Amino acid sequence: MTDLCKEIARLGKGIGNENRYRILEALMDGPLTVGEIAEIVSMNQPAVSQNLKVLKSSELVEDKRRGKEVFYSVNVLYMTKLLRKMVMDIEKGKKK
Repeated sequence: MTDLCKEIARLGKGIGNENRYRILEALMDGPLTVGEIAEIVSMNQPAVSQNLKVLKSSELVEDKRRGKEVFYSVNVLYMTKLLRKMVMDIEKGKKK
């Protein structure tokens, strides 16, 4: 399996759940705390935390501590690189 295949599989795991996708949608507007995310997506905080753990392990979300609070945001740099790799791979396939 190529590295790109592994990354796409990890992406699939990250967004392959409705709740995780809803969390990503909430984060599209900017960084949020677990409590803010829970309120927006109507989930309890422990469930949000568990889903954030998966999203972080998939590299789709990153976190930054500001004082006592942790803010989560979409990992735009990683997502952009992954999409570029996918486009390049598709272009290579078209040229064959």
